[in-house]
Amino acid sequence: MTGHFSDRLLKMITEALDEKEQVILFQNRRGFSPVVECTTCGVSPQCPNCDVSLTYHKFRRELKCHYCHYQRSMPNSCGACGSATLDTKGFGTEQIELELKELFPNHTIGRMDLDTTRGKYGYQKIIGAFEAQEIDILVGTQMLSKGLDFDNVSLVGILNADSMLNFPDFRAHERAFQLMVQVSGRAGRTKKQGNVAIQTYNPYHQILQQVSTTNYTEMYQEQLQDRWQFHYPPYYRLIKITLKHKDYTRVDNGINWLAKALQNVFHENVLGPTAPAVSRIRNQYIKNLVIKIPPKQSLGKTKEQLQKIKNTFEAVKDFRPIRFIVDVDAY
Repeated sequence: MTGHFSDRLLKMITEALDEKEQVILFQNRRGFSPVVECTTCGVSPQCPNCDVSLTYHKFRRELKCHYCHYQRSMPNSCGACGSATLDTKGFGTEQIELELKELFPNHTIGRMDLDTTRGKYGYQKIIGAFEAQEIDILVGTQMLSKGLDFDNVSLVGILNADSMLNFPDFRAHERAFQLMVQVSGRAGRTKKQGNVAIQTYNPYHQILQQVSTTNYTEMYQEQLQDRWQFHYPPYYRLIKITLKHKDYTRVDNGINWLAKALQNVFHENVLGPTAPAVSRIRNQYIKNLVIKIPPKQSLGKTKEQLQKIKNTFEAVKDFRPIRFIVDVDAY
């Protein structure tokens, strides 16, 4: 690898540019790098309001939270041990753009993500410049994936397919397939055949194989098989219950009470309680429960029982301030 590019991808980019054709590179994460870490003590700056590490944006030399928009300037030394050795981990669109500028100094590199399209006509400006062939390589997030038709794009590169596939959600594979196929569709829109390069550590993953042959039917049947086996939609319906409050103990007690009450009625079809991947956003702690509804279960009755449990929950003085969110078919 040279930076975040394999030799093969660099060769393909060079060939496309030599032919005076354009290239789109897809990386579904903005900023320069998602984690800043001290190499001495391993501490990384966290958002004070959310349970996430701050993303480093190099252009403005600042750390940002992508959930609550908290931002602060990039420190020169570690806040925990005072060491000046801060390292970045992972990569976003901004880092790819800077690497490309070094690798292809004679070509124009553009970037399209939430940071560059903030202005009133930011989006149109970038697309206009790309259509007018003023930009040779365009790096972007999933904004790039839909509805854009560029005649001169002969190569699409997907830089980190694994991050989409390894997401903890039963729909991760379906979504990854959808995104990759849509991004791939930006290449070769005219009579000339386009190329798509996918960088991955796991080239034999069934989803990547299906993307490379655009085999929708096989993907669909495999996903259905998995969902039937593990009782997920479209066979079972899901109800997701989320509790939110700024007091962790209160949320914890509330969700445990709720889980017991629901298990008495729905038995093994209650999943949880669990904390989501980001378990605190804007100083609100979050806990989830999922109820699976088998195909033959009466929906009216289920609704009635759920409403009864919710009313009892809200009648408890301690639980009343907790936000109680019910999301039917949440997925």
